[in-house]
Amino acid sequence: MVATVGFLYPGHSAEDEFPRMESLLNAAGADVGLPLVHTDIGTDAHRVDALLEMGSVDRLTPGLRELFERGAEAVVWACTSASFVFGWDGAADQVRRLATAAERPASSTSFAFARAARAIGAQRVAVAATYPDDVAGLFADFLKAAGLEVVAMRGSGIITAAEVGTWGRDEVLRLVAEGDHPDADAVLLPDTALHTAAWLPELEAAAGKPVLTANQVTAWEGLRLLDHTARCPALGRLFS
Repeated sequence: MVATVGFLYPGHSAEDEFPRMESLLNAAGADVGLPLVHTDIGTDAHRVDALLEMGSVDRLTPGLRELFERGAEAVVWACTSASFVFGWDGAADQVRRLATAAERPASSTSFAFARAARAIGAQRVAVAATYPDDVAGLFADFLKAAGLEVVAMRGSGIITAAEVGTWGRDEVLRLVAEGDHPDADAVLLPDTALHTAAWLPELEAAAGKPVLTANQVTAWEGLRLLDHTARCPALGRLFS
């Protein structure tokens, strides 16, 4: 039986990651469906005010019906910045309200990172973010609230998801290299607008440690909600 998780994805940047991950997972025998619908983002900006509006539950719920029609048994808000920007308690309330509206288990990418780090045994992490430093700092605060030690944090100063979506392999490899730290158990790349799914084994080989990326952990979290374990080394240590 196919395990189907629905994703609410903000705008149009790296949504092609989800059919790619679905294909890789099913090639590995996982039997999953990862349908996605786009949410109305309002202003495309990694600014606190814009992110708070982007992550308002009223902007998320209109996409639920289409996900239900496509068989979604759980729902994940596939956005990191517009979840952690609310802080730990606010992000938890966002997920609770989404679950109530969906009448299904729900989560978000921010909580996916916290749970994925624990799943691979990482206690100390390095954050390599595309965001401006102030927004990256809010992600670090969220991880600390989850009980993780953030040993390094790097922001890249990019304001729009649209620009992040243009980054390719070389830029992502450079982001990992510049954001890593010798004391980190894993490197975290927190933007769902960033393409990474095609290069996860290469990123981890270059870093010499696990690399957790936003769309990767989002897919993993959705399957976790359904108690569906999937092994797929092509998607990195988290799926191995």
